[in-house]
Parts: sequence; C-alpha cells; structure tokens
Amino acid sequence: MTMKGNWPPLRRNLFPAVLILFSLVAPASAEQQGNETVCIQCHGALPGKLGEPVALWKQSIHAENGISCDGCHGGQPRDAANAMNRAMGFLGKPSEGEIPAFCGRCHVGVMKDFLASAHGRALGRGGPTCVTCHSNHKVVKATIALINEKDCSRCHSFERASIIRDAMQRTEGRVVAIDARISEFKGEGVDTEALEKGLFAVRNRFHSLFHEVNVEKVRSDSAQINTELDKFQREIAVIDQTKKKRKLAGGIAVGAALAIAGLFHLFRKTFE
Repeated sequence: MTMKGNWPPLRRNLFPAVLILFSLVAPASAEQQGNETVCIQCHGALPGKLGEPVALWKQSIHAENGISCDGCHGGQPRDAANAMNRAMGFLGKPSEGEIPAFCGRCHVGVMKDFLASAHGRALGRGGPTCVTCHSNHKVVKATIALINEKDCSRCHSFERASIIRDAMQRTEGRVVAIDARISEFKGEGVDTEALEKGLFAVRNRFHSLFHEVNVEKVRSDSAQINTELDKFQREIAVIDQTKKKRKLAGGIAVGAALAIAGLFHLFRKTFE
C-alpha cells in the first residue's frame, strides 16, 4: 500500500523534470546533426585514413568558414545514400593535374596567378600544386607565413623564397596597419567607404604576388604598391589632423563658454 500510495506523486514530480532535461539536450543534438553533413557524421567516427580527413578539416580555414566536404568534392551533403553518387554531382578526389582547377572553382583569381607562376608552369612536370603548400584537408589561411624554410626547402633552396618573403613582409605590415587605422576611424563615425574600397583593391593586387617567384617582379610590384600605400597614409594623416583641429576647436568653445559663464557670474555678483 505504501508503494502504491507514493509512486504516482513521485512520477508526477519526475515527469516534468525529465521533459525539461530532454528539452535542453534534444534540440542541441538535433541542431548539431543538422549542421553536419553526412560526410562528417560518417567519416568523423571512422578510424585511420577514413576518419583522418575530418580530423584535419576541423583545423582548417574551410571549417572555420563553414565550408564542408561537399564544397570541394560535390555530392549530396544531406543524403547519405547519394552522398558519393557521381550522377548527383560527386566529384571525388582530383588527379594531380586537376587540383588547380578543382580549387580554382572558388579561388578563380588565385588559380590564374598560380598557373601564370613558375610553380604553375611546372604543373604535371614535378611542380607543386595547391595542396603542396596549402595542404589538402587542413587548409590554412594564405599568409606570408606560408613562405618558410621548412616548407619551401622540401622542393628547393630557401634563398630566393626568403628574399621574396622579406620584400613582401614590409608591405604586408603596412596593409595590416592601414586597415586597422581605417577600422578605428570607422568605429569613430568617420566616413571610410572610399578608403576601404581603395585598400581592398590594393590588397588584392598585393595578394596576387603571393604566387610570384620572380624576385624582381615582386620587388618592382611591391614598390608600386607601397607608393599607393603612401597615399593612404597621407589621407590618414589628413583625417588625424582634422580630428585634432576639431578637438582643439571643441576645447576652445568649451573654454570660452566657461569663461563667459564665469564673467557673467562675477558681473551678477557685482550688482548684488
């Protein structure tokens, strides 16, 4: 009798608690599954070579930007049965010669720069492809840091690459610094649209040098780009000067207002 008398209230109390727990856990699980492609769900749980691409991809700039397996390999990311169906867009793994075009479907300008470079002209004749420097699944952000002795010396001496890197290092630093100043101005309410568009174009031209291995061209183009960056710095100096003048004018106005108020106070006290 005691058991029969106590269990119903206990169950009545537990049931809402279970519902609350389920409501907290179940939606998160569904959301997680909804964001993962079937490729990640299946291969992510597999050991060895079958699961390795997922582990590497999770450390990549592609994963950071929400680009999953189907972004490169095609296929049906929400349909496990047809995920690797070539009739439904699955491209599979490209051959070495196909890699630039494979990556170039998204990175059109970069592919053009690469194919025009000494690296690209050696494609199919022992030269590097995109994945040689950028990796295949653990794709890292393209920066000057990719030009380093450890990676470059896998194929050739680092001497020329180090000269190129040094020639680009200063320009890269200036682009980053100018971009930071423009962001500061924008945060202060300054109209920076023209500066932003101009720097975007200059930065793109600078980045087109990232695949150039002609030292003289890198130096020459970097010099031209630095001349253009000088213009940006002059414009930034003008904005800084304008801000100082406005700040000074504001200070004078406040000082004048305080002085007038003081004089008015003294004047009133005199006649009281």
